[in-house]
Amino acid sequence: MFDIKTLPAALIAEVLNVDAEEITSLLTCPPDDSMGDVAMPCFKFAKLLRKSPVVIAQELADAINAQAQRLNDGGFARAEALNGYLNFYLDRNLFVEKVVREVLAEESYGSSTEGSGKTIVMDYSAPNIAKPFHIGHLPSTVIGNAMYRVFSYLGYNCVGVNHLGDWGTQFGTLIVAYKRWGSKEEVEKGGVRELVRLYVKFHAEEENEPSLRDEARAAFARIEAGSEEELNLWRWFHEISLAEFNRVYEKLGVKFDYFTGESFYNDKMDAVVEELRSKNLLTLSEGAYIVDLENEKMPPCIILKSDGSTLYATRDITAAIYRKKTFDFHKCIYFTASAQNLHFKQWFKVVEKMGYDWAKDLVHAPFGMISLEGGVSMSTRKGVTVWLDDVLEQAEAKTLDIINEKNPALEDKELVARQMGVGAVIFGMLDTARIKDVAFSWDEALNFDGETGPYAQYTYARCKSILRRAGDIDFNSITDVNYTTDSEYRLARLLYEFPAKVVLCARDYEPCVVARHLIDVAQAFNRFYNECPILSAKDEKTKNSRLLLADATSRVLKQCLWLLGLAAPERV
Repeated sequence: MFDIKTLPAALIAEVLNVDAEEITSLLTCPPDDSMGDVAMPCFKFAKLLRKSPVVIAQELADAINAQAQRLNDGGFARAEALNGYLNFYLDRNLFVEKVVREVLAEESYGSSTEGSGKTIVMDYSAPNIAKPFHIGHLPSTVIGNAMYRVFSYLGYNCVGVNHLGDWGTQFGTLIVAYKRWGSKEEVEKGGVRELVRLYVKFHAEEENEPSLRDEARAAFARIEAGSEEELNLWRWFHEISLAEFNRVYEKLGVKFDYFTGESFYNDKMDAVVEELRSKNLLTLSEGAYIVDLENEKMPPCIILKSDGSTLYATRDITAAIYRKKTFDFHKCIYFTASAQNLHFKQWFKVVEKMGYDWAKDLVHAPFGMISLEGGVSMSTRKGVTVWLDDVLEQAEAKTLDIINEKNPALEDKELVARQMGVGAVIFGMLDTARIKDVAFSWDEALNFDGETGPYAQYTYARCKSILRRAGDIDFNSITDVNYTTDSEYRLARLLYEFPAKVVLCARDYEPCVVARHLIDVAQAFNRFYNECPILSAKDEKTKNSRLLLADATSRVLKQCLWLLGLAAPERV
């Protein structure tokens, strides 16, 4: 994969007699291409050379332009000095051709082997059993899925784990509610929604009958003690919930390598607690066992409650140790809400205190909170929530209405409606910075205008339509090309930048980097399409040149869509 900074760095390094890597670190790409395609500020060298930056820039430009052949061989037209900056201008025809050829030559343009031999474990989605799969679960689910794809694209061995919330007092709550107000027939008919109804009813009744809380604790204690009656109910609730979750995951195109929830670690926690005790890290405080983190300026991390039961931290520490032993991960990344920042800082520190040097490889990638319009927080126990499945179904229905209005004869229109409707919901969650809080709005979730997933999907379909209408062309046989317009160059420049965007996305755990690039490419292609006739170009050479660029664009668009978890329909 070529880098437009390589030749400028080498030429400058020769003239100044410095290391090329040092020069590379100083090179930038100006935001306005009228100021050059690659630029270097010369101010750093003023003291060393005892000359003004303006003089240095001009002398460098003169020396480099004298090497016209090397400039041309590297795809550059010239170097210019301007206000203390040395600016390099690409030979745009050569640059566009080189980008197009490279995109079309690679099966997976922008992929790499940088992660070869390294395993990344990713913990994402993690809904609670017997509770609604609501809109609040969407960020973790789609961010984790996108990052799984991005890291896989960079050559890492990825392990996706769905750490289900399938243990705790809430199951005692549900068992009590089921025995009092539920029935097998209603649960089988209503599934998770009936379980949620029972859960909400329990908390409503609890206000008038506080003893229900004690009944719930006792019911969960019987689960932990191995009571077959309670365990069978727990397994049943688990099975019903997982079937519902998998149906939604299928719609979203999300998969996991393991569904190992909290209950998976029940028989592994005693050993971890004993290890903490043997390393003198446990302190008895008000009947509970804690790890003191006062020196780290954090509240204590509670490991065992006064009744001897474990907490989230106990289970998370146990899971991390298990994952390190099982997968020997390079990184273990947790995609959860920012409200859990302190929780992760605490137990990460406990793992470090246990003497595990891999504690530094534990990463919490938080995302902002989702509330309802007006700032209302979602609450399952109060019945205030938005079911994710309802959002997906409405998005699909709205898309189908649009298709029936604009292209009623479209083949497989129900499938396309699902792909674009789901794409709208996923993209709406990924196109802003991960940490940003979101107030869920039906209008925004189902808005397909502007910079949206369906807009990018439509642009991809437009590319494929043009290529189909061009007929049976052997693109490999097209050797004589010519690119002369700004819109061709600017589109190719974005295609060139795609591999770097993937790397940046992985570095910052930010799918929005790819999402914004997807929109940039789509907008640039549509400008190119409007300004540069393709099939009706003035001559065959121009037509073929633009067809090659359209083909290269379609490939980058498709790859961006895939990385984000969106489908790429070829007809819309």
